[in-house]
Amino acid sequence: MATNTHSDYQLAPVQFSRLTKRGIMLGLSLPQLVVLGVAILTVVASLYTAGGMGLAWTSPLWAGAALLAVIPAGGRKAIEWVPILARWVSRTYLGQLVYRRRIIKPRPAGTLALPGDAAPLREWEDPETGAAMIHDPHAQTLTAILGVSHPAFVLLDPGEQQRRVSGWGRVLAAACRSGRIARIQVSERTLPDSGTGLAEWWRTHGTNDRSWAATTYAELIERAGPAGERHATTISLALDMKAAARQVRTSGGGMRGSAAVLRQEMTTLTTALRAAELTSTGWLTPGEVAVILRSAYDPAVAPALERHGTLGRDLATAGPVAVTETWERLRSDSAHHAVLWISEWPRSQVFPGFLAPLVLSNGILRTLALHYTPVRADQAARDLRKKKTELISDAAQRRKIGQVEDAGSSAELDDVLQQEADLTAGHGVLRVSGLVSVSASTVDELDAAVAAVEQAAIQASCETRRLVGQQAVAFTVAALPLCRSV
Repeated sequence: MATNTHSDYQLAPVQFSRLTKRGIMLGLSLPQLVVLGVAILTVVASLYTAGGMGLAWTSPLWAGAALLAVIPAGGRKAIEWVPILARWVSRTYLGQLVYRRRIIKPRPAGTLALPGDAAPLREWEDPETGAAMIHDPHAQTLTAILGVSHPAFVLLDPGEQQRRVSGWGRVLAAACRSGRIARIQVSERTLPDSGTGLAEWWRTHGTNDRSWAATTYAELIERAGPAGERHATTISLALDMKAAARQVRTSGGGMRGSAAVLRQEMTTLTTALRAAELTSTGWLTPGEVAVILRSAYDPAVAPALERHGTLGRDLATAGPVAVTETWERLRSDSAHHAVLWISEWPRSQVFPGFLAPLVLSNGILRTLALHYTPVRADQAARDLRKKKTELISDAAQRRKIGQVEDAGSSAELDDVLQQEADLTAGHGVLRVSGLVSVSASTVDELDAAVAAVEQAAIQASCETRRLVGQQAVAFTVAALPLCRSV
């Protein structure tokens, strides 16, 4: 008699590669080597010119340089904070921490009303699909945004979960093969619910006979709708216009040629998503993108924009009115924001769905953004060979000088060998970065929400770090589905 075993439906665990912390030599980064070299040269020069007295007189210089290289501060070495602090001081001096929209002076036609380094982004509406394509003239990318709906992953049985995970893997593998994709961004946002879904259900299925029960039910829907929250998922696809230059010229050149090449990638993505049983709600139009941008900077107005389908649908006015950046947070129209970086993914094997504590956190307005950067197979093979050679050379150098080999270096070499085996087996290589943008109406509420997100990340076996000195740039990368890099 045949029996079904539970192992037939078990999920396959996965393991992430560790964040490399290997330096140029003996685990030391370039800034550390520079300041240590300065310290050593100072010591040698002092001894040769003035002997022991010169060494004593120059001790503040070489001792300070040595301490900058070895003293940790905030997860970094002290010397690695120097460029961050220098850039922050220069931006403060130049007045780049404060943005106020010029209401009288109009923006150039076709540009998005965004602050900072996102100001040059331009809008292009595809005449064939009606999709909004965002052109970044500096990074030479063209981005389209797709809305996606899906069932609750945690409620599916293990066999169905494994099948959907395999389907999503094929979607990412297809992106690696073309060589024309600069970046893929998956954004999962929680938004204040306007209650239109409940109201629409009541209008369709309810019976408004003006009875006491019908009146009470309608009042409950009116109160409970705006108090809830909803989840929205988008997938952004960025075309590398430099890598696709030949195809762009073949398609007519310019923005029309780039849009034609991007449409090919859009068709490939939607086909792959359909095979993975993810339902696309269509490529977002300029009006829908404008609502996302406006809601990110001004969450309080999001329910009103959803209830009134014709308001806030202009990309030229979708940006914030005022933005003020501080060292560890950002203030925009109606909210305070903070961006966290997922600095460490789970080091042990985990099952798909491990991000559930972070995704299903209730009562917090946040955006989880996953950035996938495809790497061509030939480039990935070169990078892996170079990294493997450096790791083996570093291990040999440590053995030669008598330094004890640590488990972290051995684990990093194992990760490289596993990636090389996967690449040989035909799999693609992607670099994954995770950011979490948290929003709240007050500073105290923001600190409480950030603490809750950090705790949820710990439950998901992830480590998060609050970005400092670059909150404005990080916010545009985490909260806006524009496939930008930080």
